[in-house]
Amino acid sequence: MSTTRTSTTQTPEPRTVLVTGGNRGIGLAIARAFVAQGDRVAITSRSGQGPDDVFTVAGDVTDSASVDAAVTAVEEHFGPIDVVVANAGITHDMLLMRMSEDDFTSVIDTNLTGTFRVVQRTVKGMIKKRRGRIVLVSSVVGLLGGAGQANYAASKAGLVGFARSVTRELGARGITANVVAPGFIETEMTQVLEPELKKKYQQQIPAGRFAQPEEVARVCTWLASDDAAYISGAVIPVDGGLGMGH
Repeated sequence: MSTTRTSTTQTPEPRTVLVTGGNRGIGLAIARAFVAQGDRVAITSRSGQGPDDVFTVAGDVTDSASVDAAVTAVEEHFGPIDVVVANAGITHDMLLMRMSEDDFTSVIDTNLTGTFRVVQRTVKGMIKKRRGRIVLVSSVVGLLGGAGQANYAASKAGLVGFARSVTRELGARGITANVVAPGFIETEMTQVLEPELKKKYQQQIPAGRFAQPEEVARVCTWLASDDAAYISGAVIPVDGGLGMGH
């Protein structure tokens, strides 16, 4: 039986997709990749402001009530969520000896506990439907570590254990949970790097370049597709070979 879509990585019917922190950078590229497939896509941003071409709701992943309100708004607008991409995250780099407890816990609360809040709230509908896709955006730093990034690396490494635990709990219900680990990506954050520093980083990458946000987005849409239905608990690097062996 034929479907209305030509790509084998796309499902026949539009799904409801939620991307947290989807108002810019990698998150926005992910959201637009799902829109291009014909899915119903919503993004969260703390301010509730976002691009005109994507449905945006206010959502602060550090606040359970805000997460619940955001997800409820998406469900009322589009219906039950089929795919969630937990992308919202922050950095607060600081050498260990100078890092305050708040520096550490604030990053953990946003990047790791925030993901827990979002997944716990959205997975309820997936359990009822006995299908769903969870994609967590981690980082190569979570696998390699990074000087001055003990808080960030810990939060991103924690997503791996979280995804694998979710897989063991919910895999039999048709729900997958996977991790994407980007390396250096051409975003606003990397564009402000000094040329010499940028060159130094690129020399460490076997591919010899930074990735485009769309390259991360395509991995996310594939993990959310029917073609990836038997993949769960996996960590997919999108880093040009930077983190090989980790």
